[in-house]
Amino acid sequence: MADEKQFTIPLRKEFSKAPSYKKSERAIKAIREFIEKHMKTDDVKIGKNLNLKIFERGRKNPPPRIKVKAVKEEKLVRVELPEFPFETKVEKKEKKKETKEKTEEVKHEHKHDETKQESKKLPVTPVKETATENKEEVKKEEKLEVKEVTEKPKEKKLDIDKSKKTNK
Repeated sequence: MADEKQFTIPLRKEFSKAPSYKKSERAIKAIREFIEKHMKTDDVKIGKNLNLKIFERGRKNPPPRIKVKAVKEEKLVRVELPEFPFETKVEKKEKKKETKEKTEEVKHEHKHDETKQESKKLPVTPVKETATENKEEVKKEEKLEVKEVTEKPKEKKLDIDKSKKTNK
């Protein structure tokens, strides 16, 4: 069961103890200590929007007090501004798992294809299927063209220089 509470945390006394260039960092530590004390836990996660609000005016000038919403889930406490929802990262993990499964399937298919080709004992010819390889070839060709274009004027300049020397 999630326990939810709202607090107004006074920060001025805490960040006034720190040098000017560390005031916002000290305010973040003060929020963490305040939540640890009042929610009776050691594991505190500060939300993205709360962090942005503290650093909104720079690292030297944090707000003197801030209202927060704290939600306790087992031993973890999440702290965020009251008007923002808590963000979860579960979706990204699922996407990573899906991509891993796809790559494993592709690798398995390639291995299966290789065993078939080995059993037939036919020479394997590389096939260019990806667009990235084509792009790399185009870039190489463009570089060659650029080199040719830049080399021609140099040769002309050298010829002109030689002709000037012979005339003198």
